[in-house]
Amino acid sequence: MTPERYQQVKQTYLEAMDCDPAERSVWLAQRCGTDEVLRLEVEALLNESAETAPFLETPPPLPDFPMLPRRPTADERIGQRIGPYKILREIGQGGMGAVYLAERADEQFRKRVALKLVKRGMDTEEILSRFRHERQILASLDHPNIARLIDGGTTEDGLPYFVMEHIEGQPIDLYCSSHKLSTDERLKLFRVVCGAVHYAHQNLVVHRDLKPSNILVTTDGTVKLLDFGIAKILNPDLFPETVLPTRTWERPMTPAYASPEQVRGHAITTASDVYALGVILYELLTGQRPYLFKGYAPHEIAKVVCETEPDKPSTAVVRVISLETTTPNAEAGKLRKQLKGDLDNIVLMAMRKEPLRRYASVEQFSEDIRRHLDGLPVIAREDTFRYRTGKFIARNRLAVAGATIFVLLLAGFLVTTLVQAGRIRRERDAAQIERDKAEQVSRFLGDLFKVNDPSETRGNTVTAREILDRGADKIRSELKDQPETKATLMETIGRVY
Repeated sequence: MTPERYQQVKQTYLEAMDCDPAERSVWLAQRCGTDEVLRLEVEALLNESAETAPFLETPPPLPDFPMLPRRPTADERIGQRIGPYKILREIGQGGMGAVYLAERADEQFRKRVALKLVKRGMDTEEILSRFRHERQILASLDHPNIARLIDGGTTEDGLPYFVMEHIEGQPIDLYCSSHKLSTDERLKLFRVVCGAVHYAHQNLVVHRDLKPSNILVTTDGTVKLLDFGIAKILNPDLFPETVLPTRTWERPMTPAYASPEQVRGHAITTASDVYALGVILYELLTGQRPYLFKGYAPHEIAKVVCETEPDKPSTAVVRVISLETTTPNAEAGKLRKQLKGDLDNIVLMAMRKEPLRRYASVEQFSEDIRRHLDGLPVIAREDTFRYRTGKFIARNRLAVAGATIFVLLLAGFLVTTLVQAGRIRRERDAAQIERDKAEQVSRFLGDLFKVNDPSETRGNTVTAREILDRGADKIRSELKDQPETKATLMETIGRVY
């Protein structure tokens, strides 16, 4: 191997160590291009990797090239003193450096910390620049949910290091699963993450590598955001000495959480972090990622991320639970009901392909989740009268129930009053009809017996039968349209006959 080829293999190998182990094959295919021999040589080195740590990638030991100095092992670091700190044990390794548990050893006070040190053999100018870049970003951020930088410096042999607070916790997805958090509890915990990311954005820092393994939750439920190793500073004038050179082939990212613009190599803004947070929330709510990659070639990743629309979370969670035969169907229905509607729309709005169609900021994203938790309308859904009315009823159930009961009682009272009034009116009308009928009968009989009046008979004798005959004829002719009165009089005359 020529010295030039050796340097190329070494540099590619070191850069591959700076990638997530699960995504290295993607990066390597993109980095090597048509140089198949280079890719095979680097892959051979990568196959000697050690097992992956819980939340930090563990790079393999650098093979003993004739021209490379030997890198100290983790055991050799134990007991060493770096600055005022004594290394106790290794707790993980990243692409650029190893992370050790250390404690203050200058007898001023006792404190355990996490010390990150660039690994021997990886101290290229690019790696050192990226390491200083991360250290400067941490120095500029002071937030209770972001891993805090305590100290930093350079070892006696010229390797930069920095000291952070020691965090013992689980990645947020494992924490939610192991503690069996409810949907609302997961949403509240996720809002804390949003607060930390929003703070970074306010300080003009885009994380660019948000994923569950970079968000730890301690035993007491405190969220800590880690790993600003590939973060981007939106204002290079603030830290010009830490800005990394831009290369057309270099797209540091984790494909499963990378936004479409990251995959395409377009400009990165805070919208990229909004997208990654949307993917994380999707995973926290459903237990699975929104995309499945059949291969890790760059064009395959770009096709899936940029062109495939993910299922709604409510649909995905039913599919996942249906595969678990021990899970009752009732639970699937309950989760689907919780996610359907607002949460479906909130997650998918954060994951829209076009950056301008996502939430304008992480703060707006978090605020929409708060509105959902409070039963208020969310901006991710169309603002219709029916939707707003439904949300109002849902958050004011007792008041609406009381008002409904009052209205029903009032309506019942009105109906009862109207029914009684109608009955009284009908009874009054019936009585009036009877009175009119009696008056008419009385008047008819009075007219009938006027024939016995001397002024009417003109001296002639009139018998009772003649009177009744005349009455019957008169009833037939004059009371045709009054059947009830006619029947009454005919019955009376019949009895008199």
